[in-house]
Amino acid sequence: MNFLNHELKTANKIGVSKTHKIICILAFSLIFSMGYSQRGKIRQASKEYDNLAYLKTSEILLEVAENGFTSVDLLQKLANSFYFNNQMKDAAKWYGELMKMDVDGIDPEYYFRYAQSLKSIENYDESDKWMKKFAAEDRSDLRGRAFSSTVDYLSMIDEASREFEVYNLDINSEVSDFGSTQYKDQLIFASSRGGGKKYKWNEQPYLDLFSANKQDDGSYDNVTKLDSDINTKYHESTVAFTPDDQVMYFTRNNYYNKKYRNSEDGTNRLKLFKATLNDNGNWDDIEPVHFNSDEYSVAHPTVNVQGTKMYFASDMNGTLGKSDIFEVDINEDGSLGDPVNLGASVNTEGHETFPFINSEGDLYLSSNGFSGLGGLDVFVIRDFENKRALNQPMSLENVGRPINSPMDDFGYYENLGTKEGFFTSNRDGGKGDDDIYSFTIPECEQVLEGTVKDKETMELLSGAVVTLFDGEGNQLQQMTVGSDGSYKFEGLACEMEFLVRGEKETYASDEKRFTTPKKKQKLEIELLLEKDVVALEPCADLAKILDIPIIYFDFDKYDIRYDAEVELQKVLAVMNKYPTITIDVRSHTDCRGPASYNERLSDNRAQSTRQYLIDKGVAAERLTAKGYGESRLVNDCGCEPTNDSSCSEAEHQLNRRSEFIVTSINGQKCPEN
Repeated sequence: MNFLNHELKTANKIGVSKTHKIICILAFSLIFSMGYSQRGKIRQASKEYDNLAYLKTSEILLEVAENGFTSVDLLQKLANSFYFNNQMKDAAKWYGELMKMDVDGIDPEYYFRYAQSLKSIENYDESDKWMKKFAAEDRSDLRGRAFSSTVDYLSMIDEASREFEVYNLDINSEVSDFGSTQYKDQLIFASSRGGGKKYKWNEQPYLDLFSANKQDDGSYDNVTKLDSDINTKYHESTVAFTPDDQVMYFTRNNYYNKKYRNSEDGTNRLKLFKATLNDNGNWDDIEPVHFNSDEYSVAHPTVNVQGTKMYFASDMNGTLGKSDIFEVDINEDGSLGDPVNLGASVNTEGHETFPFINSEGDLYLSSNGFSGLGGLDVFVIRDFENKRALNQPMSLENVGRPINSPMDDFGYYENLGTKEGFFTSNRDGGKGDDDIYSFTIPECEQVLEGTVKDKETMELLSGAVVTLFDGEGNQLQQMTVGSDGSYKFEGLACEMEFLVRGEKETYASDEKRFTTPKKKQKLEIELLLEKDVVALEPCADLAKILDIPIIYFDFDKYDIRYDAEVELQKVLAVMNKYPTITIDVRSHTDCRGPASYNERLSDNRAQSTRQYLIDKGVAAERLTAKGYGESRLVNDCGCEPTNDSSCSEAEHQLNRRSEFIVTSINGQKCPEN
């Protein structure tokens, strides 16, 4: 690619091609964030409990925690109950309490959930801290790796690749053609086909700007050189227009008012020029932009759809590598502000060049500083302008095949309105040096489908409500599943983050985050809901319902320890919530040790447990208590007559248990009592 080649071979070059051609090329990179924010408020299922016969365990856990009695297990379950119901403020509160406990070996998923809940309340700094901890804990997790900007680039490129055709335009010549931009019904591009003085570096004529008219069938023809005020005997290339089509920015050698100027080291640099459309439809009032210099190059402009920003490539002072991407404000009066380097999160020590900003604020560029297929590859940062304005993390993605190849691929341009796309490549099979390729932007919609099931029984849950949200937590679609438990959502956009949630009364919600791929396909996600409401009936064991395996005491003692008090607070909450319930407290041991000792010790512990609840306000007549020692083993781990057993410690543990049996509720008694 001539103009961009020699220009920086003899001018401190703005880009490098794989075939030793230096191309005025500049691109960028930003940091990705898998993390997303859920701000929408979701309807939470509720149920009127008939005759106080239902117990919602999450309510009990909240009451216990708010009374100051906490444990790791309790806080995990409580925070999760809010997280999965999208009550992020409360989730952040209780995950925060969990993190204060500083427990070793905690599942790193809790760091991730905490980070996401913090984002929902706009505490981004704290969220980033926990995302970093999450990434450090499990470096294989894609979310953490994305946050840390560490990727398996080949597999990522394969994922990004899409199946569509690219076409070598008929207007390409045997020399260099590149850098296409649309202007009304024309395609504007640079080419060496113009004849005239040849460029010594490649023996092709200097580059000029040309236009080609769009035909009824969508092809381009009738190639014409732009007027002589724009084109000179030196290089012109890469054009950008303001949204009103009245102003054009373009790249040219340092040649103005018929004066050709070199830098102190004898290099003729690249500069940006501005032209204005006059009443006769011609470009005039050509002038250089104020930040040009004889000592560095400025090239390859692109203007955003609002006409407020221009992005370009340069190797000016402060550039991090061979060339960087810069931005500059376009003021209301048409003047330009001062350039700003997009910084280390965007630019590398290599070449970043040929920026293009599309109508949605996605920033495309070419680079050899990031891992790619070879030479210059085209990359994109989705939603770049919004994320930059909000100072949010960004991710740079390789756009994959067929745009990229083992050769140089650059000069990306797309029109989302007409679904037309263009790029330049010197890949094998072309007509000349660099050729312009076109493609139709493929439609890409996903179908999401799946089933909702009971997690324990795997029974299909008819009547469950399934809701689809975008990555920000905004509700998009919702449906109630039928008897087959299935749901289906159509029309999901590609390369977007979504969340799907299943809900049903008496169940805890389940949700899955996912990002749609770049290839059109069906996605299947199964939602598994756990029972959150348990029927309270005579003979029910609150220990099983509230997950209380045993009330622990210190060795040979029966005073209430703090960890036992946390568990007893759960029982106390039930007793207070349902005043008709009566409970029999039962304490059991394993077979080891003398039977008489085990019976006496377990009875003392059962009585201590009963007294604790009485001291907390439960009427004594609602509580009975008894220790059973080793007389009611739940397995074959008996020790008689040798007072020994071949059972494992885990098997003995099953016999060391506490029971809180509902002896009556609402006047209905347990038959065994």
